[in-house]
Amino acid sequence: MDGKTLADRVRAELAAEMVRLGRPEVSLATVLVGDDAPSRRYVASKQKQAAGVGMGFRHIELPVTASQAEVEDAVAALVADDGVHGILVQLPLPDGLEPNPVIDLIPPEKDVDGLTAASLGRLVRGAPGHVPATPRGVMRLIEHYGVPTRGARAVVVGRSTLVGLPVALLLATKGVDATVTIAHSRTNGLAELCRQADIIVSAVGVAHLIGADFVKPGAAVLDVGISRTEAGIVGDVDFDAVVGHAGWLTPMPGGTGAMTVACLLENTLDAATMLGAI
Repeated sequence: MDGKTLADRVRAELAAEMVRLGRPEVSLATVLVGDDAPSRRYVASKQKQAAGVGMGFRHIELPVTASQAEVEDAVAALVADDGVHGILVQLPLPDGLEPNPVIDLIPPEKDVDGLTAASLGRLVRGAPGHVPATPRGVMRLIEHYGVPTRGARAVVVGRSTLVGLPVALLLATKGVDATVTIAHSRTNGLAELCRQADIIVSAVGVAHLIGADFVKPGAAVLDVGISRTEAGIVGDVDFDAVVGHAGWLTPMPGGTGAMTVACLLENTLDAATMLGAI
């Protein structure tokens, strides 16, 4: 399941939609606290891809010594700015800073990361709102590659509010209609449970957790977990072992992660629509 190619297609469609709409002023803002190198690279990728589809980009950078109040003030200023349609606070924050009070300042219309309690509540209720970008990308891959979901058994390994829980909710949504089990670090018999699944989504960050003995022949396996090892970035899924068993399989990198920023930009265009800017 080639996430890079699908992400290219999503960005091309977004760029065409921006042209069709008359190139409206749509802007994404990011807040970065500290000097974490991976976070800095991720912000740079967002800026480049936003420009590529014709969106504006604003970046606020604060030192690692910034106080809780300074971070909250920076986010509050973006919330009050009508020229900003999507706001994303780059996580994790440095030690000593609490993320939830910062994130919860963002109204659901501008919460393009889909992380606030209000956004998650809207997802549960099926109300208009933003789905976190990575789960949205997972679902786009499932749809694009024609993975059958109606009546399928799905196992989501991981229960984070950023990936695991939203993916489980989306798979169980009416119209998708999978029967979903959420597994985690304390699940007994994880391999046996996964072998019963038609769809496995793993998002726990344990390198090569999912081996061939976890996968039913022909199942769809989507790898969201990221681990940094001496050999480079690897996923939760042992790709070389599983590729001969799965019917559909995402690589890592080049699978679900490639979809994340593209779907974030989709959320930003949706945000501008919700806010009446388009």
